[in-house]
Amino acid sequence: MIEVPQAAIDLAKRFEGFCRVPKSDPDRAYPYVCPAGFWTIGYGHLCDAKHLPITIEEGEAYLAADMADALKATLGYCPVLAIEPEGRLAAIVDFTFNLGAGRLQASTLRRRVNQRDWPGAGQELRRWVYGGGRVLPGLVLRREAEVSLLF
Repeated sequence: MIEVPQAAIDLAKRFEGFCRVPKSDPDRAYPYVCPAGFWTIGYGHLCDAKHLPITIEEGEAYLAADMADALKATLGYCPVLAIEPEGRLAAIVDFTFNLGAGRLQASTLRRRVNQRDWPGAGQELRRWVYGGGRVLPGLVLRREAEVSLLF
């Protein structure tokens, strides 16, 4: 059985961070609206606005479950990644975690990956840098980190 690549987990943690809001309660994370307009908690876990605050341990558990879902969807839509170098799998799992399986399913990125067109896949990743209708610098950096894992 294929496990979630550590590089994918590292990317998610690096770019999501464990958002601690408010600063008066630094050991727990509270729901917040991400730049794309979704209620989120912990390491980018989608939630309800009324979600109770969580600890780092609860955030880690959410992240593990979310990454397992992203891995399953990624391998379902891009089965070639099961036999590619782990970095390629990590890049696309992070993309799927960040943007959702539906975005991967309907994307040209999916076609490029399944054709093993890695330069084309890199170009496609670089297109996914918008949140809330504008280019987000954090997404630009995240996509570049993903692209670096393709080669």
